[in-house]
Amino acid sequence: MEIANPSNTKEILRKHNLNLKKSLGQNFLIDNNILDKIVETANLTENDTVIEIGPGIGSLTQKMAKVANKVIAVELDNRLIPVLNEIFEGYNNVEIVHGDALEVDFSQLVEGSFRIVANLPYYITTPIIMRLLEEDFNVEEIVVMVQKEVGERMVASPGGKDYGILSIGVQYHTKAEISFIVPPSVFIPQPKVESAVINLKVDKKAAVDLIDEDFFFKIVKSAFHQRRKTIRNSLTKAPYINLSRDQVDQALEEVGIDSRRRAEKLSIEQFAKLSNVLFGLYRSKE
Repeated sequence: MEIANPSNTKEILRKHNLNLKKSLGQNFLIDNNILDKIVETANLTENDTVIEIGPGIGSLTQKMAKVANKVIAVELDNRLIPVLNEIFEGYNNVEIVHGDALEVDFSQLVEGSFRIVANLPYYITTPIIMRLLEEDFNVEEIVVMVQKEVGERMVASPGGKDYGILSIGVQYHTKAEISFIVPPSVFIPQPKVESAVINLKVDKKAAVDLIDEDFFFKIVKSAFHQRRKTIRNSLTKAPYINLSRDQVDQALEEVGIDSRRRAEKLSIEQFAKLSNVLFGLYRSKE
């Protein structure tokens, strides 16, 4: 039975007396064409192990199981575990895991590398993606459906309102692109916003060379803490690190950044140069 059509999805929900929880971001896909495009975007092969976060009742799981070597579906809602176990009882390459993706140790679920493919619950999009990128998991590629505006922030270039901490965090670790836009009409229930499928190809070599990665992200977070301030004022009054005006002025001059510019105008490469110079000045005064 194809799960991803309105009548079959509604029948599964009715059979198991399931009311969808807004608090868990439960919007189930009911369009086979969209699901096929997600699987195609992920470019799955019979050699791939896939971890899916928030499978719901398994519409995407079912599609991926046809092409991938193994699909491990991690579901938080305990009401859905028996439903998923029943649906995938005859599949020898699908494993259902009851757990919170913000806490699960993915390296314990998979030996070797894996891919993440998921229709992510909107409320965990940013924390789960940054967890996957920042922690030492052997993830090769992430293909996920997210709220459109969040996807636009992930791929944003310097100069616009969408560009910020999330843009730099994602682009530091990956090559990011939006693959396609998804309308609300292909979900039950329908969300109020458009979605986007985003492809993040994880690069084991970071986008820029840093002396200290933790210091770099403190600089980035400080710079965007109050977006409308100049880069000079943002860093001088930084909430995440204690920098003097002299240190900030010296570093900006050394890397050739106008002190009157705002953070959103600085590229990741400029942030890296600024961070490396500031790190040296910061350490020399300790």
